[in-house]
Amino acid sequence: MTSAQGAKPEVTEVPKPQPGPGEVLVKVQASSINGFDLSVAGGHVVGMMEHRFPVVLGKDFAGTVETVGEGVTHFTAGDKVFGVVTKAYLGDGGFGEYVTVPEAIGIAKLPEGVEPAAAGAVGLAGTAAVDALDAAAPQAGETVLISGATGGVGSIAVQLAAASGAKVIATAKPGEEAEFVRSLGAHEVVDHTGDVPAQVREVSPAGVDVIVHLAGDPSTLAELLSEKGRIASTMGFGADQHPAATFIMASPVPATLDRLAGELAAGRITVPVKRTYALTEVPDAFADFAGGTLGKISITVA
Repeated sequence: MTSAQGAKPEVTEVPKPQPGPGEVLVKVQASSINGFDLSVAGGHVVGMMEHRFPVVLGKDFAGTVETVGEGVTHFTAGDKVFGVVTKAYLGDGGFGEYVTVPEAIGIAKLPEGVEPAAAGAVGLAGTAAVDALDAAAPQAGETVLISGATGGVGSIAVQLAAASGAKVIATAKPGEEAEFVRSLGAHEVVDHTGDVPAQVREVSPAGVDVIVHLAGDPSTLAELLSEKGRIASTMGFGADQHPAATFIMASPVPATLDRLAGELAAGRITVPVKRTYALTEVPDAFADFAGGTLGKISITVA
C-alpha cells in the first residue's frame, strides 16, 4: 500500500474491509503487478482518480469469497474467484489479505484446475489483450504485429493472435526475449531496439493487417498498415490520431473474464509468470517490474 501521493509502497496493517450492498468480500490468494500499479505508486494518477488513503495497490486478484453484501446473487461464500478491482476511486486493492469488489464488474468464478497464481495475474493484462484483439479482429491468414510483446498484455496477445490463425510478428530483443515470444506462438520476431519498420518489411513486404500497439511510436508503426489495416492501442493512440486506430481501455466485464477463465482451463492460453514474490516483498517486486521483466510478476498473498 501507499500512504500518501508518490510514497514508496510498504506493507502495513489496515482494517479488514466489509462488503457493502452489491459487493463481494474476497480472501486474496494471489495478485500481480501491472503498469497501472506503478503509475499509482509513482503519483502519476493524482488528479485523475480519487485517492482514499491508505491506498492498497494491486488491480488483479484471485482467491475465495469470504462473504457477500446485500443483494449479491451470483456469488456465495466459498466460491473460487478472480478478476480486477474496478472502482471509481483508488483505495482497495489486491495486495492485501482481503478486498471488496462489486459483483457487477471485475469478478468471475474460477474453473477447477486453474492455479491461483495464474488467475491472479491474468485479469487486467488478459482483459486488455482480449479487448485489443476484439477491436482489431485479426482473421486467419492475416498478419499481426504486436509491439510490446514481451510484457503481460503482449504475452497473452501473442497467444490469442496466433490462435486466430494469423501470422504473428512480435517485437523482442534477440536471445531470451525472442525465444520467449516464439514459445508463445510468434512466427517472426523483430528487434525493437533497431529499425522496426525495416525489419517488418523484410518478413512482410506488403505490411501488416493488424497492429496491437502496447509500446513504441504508433505513428511510425501505423505506416506499416495495409490498405484495410487497423491498429488497437492501449497507449492513447486512437481515431483522433489515425483513422484506422482504436484506443483500448481494458474493461473486465464478466463475459471477458469468463472467456479468459475458459481459455486458461482449456489450456489454450497460459499466463507466463516469470517471478513470484511474497506480499512482504512487494517493494522489491515493484523495483524489478520497473526494471523490465518478461511476462508477469506474481504476488503470493496467502
